[in-house]
Amino acid sequence: MFPIICKIEPFSIYTYAIIVTAIAAVGMVVLLAVSHKDGFKRQQVAAVLFWVLALSILAMVPMFLPVTIHAYGLLLAIAVMTGTFLLVRDAGASNIKPEVIYDLVFWAMVGGIIGARAFYVLLNYPFFAANPNEILMIQKGGLAWQGGLIIGGLVTYLFIKGRKLFLPATLDLCAPYVALGESIGRIGCLLNGCCYGKAVAWGVYFPVHDARLHPTQIYLSAGYLIIFIILRRYQISSQIPGLVFASYLILASTLRFFIEFFRADHEILFIGLSIYQFVSLGILVFAFSFAYMMLIKYSQPEDD
Repeated sequence: MFPIICKIEPFSIYTYAIIVTAIAAVGMVVLLAVSHKDGFKRQQVAAVLFWVLALSILAMVPMFLPVTIHAYGLLLAIAVMTGTFLLVRDAGASNIKPEVIYDLVFWAMVGGIIGARAFYVLLNYPFFAANPNEILMIQKGGLAWQGGLIIGGLVTYLFIKGRKLFLPATLDLCAPYVALGESIGRIGCLLNGCCYGKAVAWGVYFPVHDARLHPTQIYLSAGYLIIFIILRRYQISSQIPGLVFASYLILASTLRFFIEFFRADHEILFIGLSIYQFVSLGILVFAFSFAYMMLIKYSQPEDD
């Protein structure tokens, strides 16, 4: 695969100026593309300006230090940027300000990455105990969806409660774009060569393993993309808050449970299942319980 996209050596201020100009030009093209029907909206302008500024600041780093761009880290960044942009676009209809979305994404991302990495490290403790310097090397891969969902979800819950937003509706708003981000991020897993499947004659050849394996990264990417499409359609018709989010948990945990049967990088824990599958089952139980509570709380009986 291609775990490293490129290596950037330190460059001059003139090169930096060209890069910033290119970033600004791309931002303007994006803004024009999303605004051609309804004109410029503050949320869209704010979203584009945010990412133009963020990327311009990041582009300063190679001026002083050589930078290695890893496929996994790059796709993770693209996933976050794409999800944030679309989330800001849709948040206006829910009267949620762009700056609230930026804060929400930031804290959810921090909590999600910490949780995902911590869960992965715990499940691979012997390796990381012998190589502690690898613990923070997330650009090389190694984020467990279940840990990210649990800790990221907890941080998101605390943030939403702290800002006094309507929890079920806010979770519904975010859920499809979490699935979309997962779909994009799994391409990074494919390029990185992690999250690989069992050997199969017709599979994708992975040089690092010198074998043809089930492309479970592609299975997951396609599965999450389908989940994204389903959730976006369900958002239109759903009348009960919280059910879109519950549907995401149900679909995503079911997907992860069955894909685990094709994975080769996880040890079996008990009765032929991995720890990831047991956690997915726990998430599934929580999701159905949450959906039931939403139905009980917000369903309105029809008038006789």
